[in-house]
Amino acid sequence: MFLDLPELRTVVETGADLRATITARRAEYERELRRRTVPVALLSDGTDGETLLPAPPSDGRTLTGMGAASGRVTGRARVVRDPSDAALEPGDILVAPTTDPGWTPLFLTAGGLVTETGAVMAHGPTVAREYGIPAVICVPAATTHIRDGQLITVDGAAGTVTLGS
Repeated sequence: MFLDLPELRTVVETGADLRATITARRAEYERELRRRTVPVALLSDGTDGETLLPAPPSDGRTLTGMGAASGRVTGRARVVRDPSDAALEPGDILVAPTTDPGWTPLFLTAGGLVTETGAVMAHGPTVAREYGIPAVICVPAATTHIRDGQLITVDGAAGTVTLGS
């Protein structure tokens, strides 16, 4: 798992000792497993591309992302990291790191969607548009900045999430 095919071939054919390579790659793998979020884009050297972008101006109450399904809604945030144990009330705004088809049942109840990653044609925004709920994606650290139960306003046209009380 920590060696590629040519490296394995070298070990078999020459008896090369690649334990240091395996140890280094295992350490990197374990570091990545501890990552709370997955970067939207990585550069070829492993740098998270978003860390190089200038921070958008903020009034302290507004988070900026990318509008992915138009509309505006205000409701209680439900910060969900695992859809299997989530419970949304009608009108709650689903706040998640990302979504995939396993999250679809939550969209039936959600009044809006906020995700930390994604693309306009990805699963979450597509389902949000189909269900007619506003969505803002690519909101850095949304699940950290938004508290569960907090009143928020999602503006899918502007790509903003305004934090309330």
